[in-house]
Amino acid sequence: MKLADLTARARRIRLVLTDCDGVLTDGGVYYSERGEEMKRFNIRDGMGVERLRNHGIATGIMTGEVSPSVRTRAAKLRIEELHLGIKDKATCLHQILARTGLAAEEIAFIGDDTNDLEILGLVGFSACPGDATSFARAAADFHCQTPGGHGCFRELAEFIIAAQGTA
Repeated sequence: MKLADLTARARRIRLVLTDCDGVLTDGGVYYSERGEEMKRFNIRDGMGVERLRNHGIATGIMTGEVSPSVRTRAAKLRIEELHLGIKDKATCLHQILARTGLAAEEIAFIGDDTNDLEILGLVGFSACPGDATSFARAAADFHCQTPGGHGCFRELAEFIIAAQGTA
């Protein structure tokens, strides 16, 4: 997609949704005998959430996982939309659209794998991390240079902010 087309789509965004593992994290998880212990989040992505909020753009996490660490991170960042344990992301998107009154063209989604393919095709602006699967790369409009867990959400946030002329 041409830069002018991407910029035009980014100007309409009012809500940025993200997958968690492979986007906000590098996809790794630490386990002990007690189960999941830790996930690594990038501070720059957190600043991306804050910058979007400061520019009037809401954020949300939509993930198939039900992870206490994701809940904690979302609370710290004051993320408005938190959807854990979501196996059907398209249905969740439709529920968000109905509840908020937003149009699909006003939603951006960043995902990295096959479970994100359907929603990547439904939103107005789709993105993937630099190390996303080939399936996600083929479905996404915007390909971040930065890999998952290393600031790709921030890269997307800055593109949207710049496109809206509110940097």
